[in-house]
Amino acid sequence: MNVEQVSRAADAPSPKVVVVVPTYNERENLPLLIDLLTALELPNLHVLVVDDGSPDGTGALADRIAEESGGAVAVLHRTQKDGLGRAYVAGMTRALDDGADVVVQMDADLSHPAKTLPLMVRTLLAGDDDLAVVLGSRYVAGGALATEWAWHRRALSAWANFYVNAVLRLGVKDATAGYKAWRAGALEAIDLPSVRSNGYSFQVEMNHRTIRRGLRIVEVPITFEERVNGESKLSLRVQAESAITPWKLRFGRRGAGS
Repeated sequence: MNVEQVSRAADAPSPKVVVVVPTYNERENLPLLIDLLTALELPNLHVLVVDDGSPDGTGALADRIAEESGGAVAVLHRTQKDGLGRAYVAGMTRALDDGADVVVQMDADLSHPAKTLPLMVRTLLAGDDDLAVVLGSRYVAGGALATEWAWHRRALSAWANFYVNAVLRLGVKDATAGYKAWRAGALEAIDLPSVRSNGYSFQVEMNHRTIRRGLRIVEVPITFEERVNGESKLSLRVQAESAITPWKLRFGRRGAGS
């Protein structure tokens, strides 16, 4: 690379990174998360809050934060709460339409460590085009679960990952992880709008589509923390869908994109 090429590379704009954050009754956590992301000083970082009509006023608070952010924060309002997967598809589609180069999935409950995001983005951008996604993993060397987690929650999480990999053979240690940095082209390749799963099974279907397309998934270690405020949204319906979805995916019942 000659001097002119180095100069052009230095002048090139940083890739646009959009962090998609679905919210439902996260009024206490959302400002804390925005502050943590802003403090990273990650170039060209944007946050898209996807609020499902939170009764606690999270959507209105997000609007105020967006107004004061100088364009770094935007809000997508949805009129009903119809699942995490639907919220992510809506938000990630908007991010792609707005020109994102990297789209990040991140929970609003502060369980995903913001400090790991720069590493995830760097790892993704340093990889070849077949590297589709970098995920924050609890189950690779250096990863961990919150010490506050009860034994039965640890057992359920470990069993879920064993179960998914036994059925689908994904080769991903944390197949249900929800903290991910995606290359925009990969989301287009796996036909994001056609994904129908919700809850944890949304994460599984996204991984399954990625592997089926011959794309790679890389895991980096995180410490998964207990939520700071509010209550978990993990329902029995979500757990039931998560048990059934791997079999539907294995036998090709999730449409052409799967």
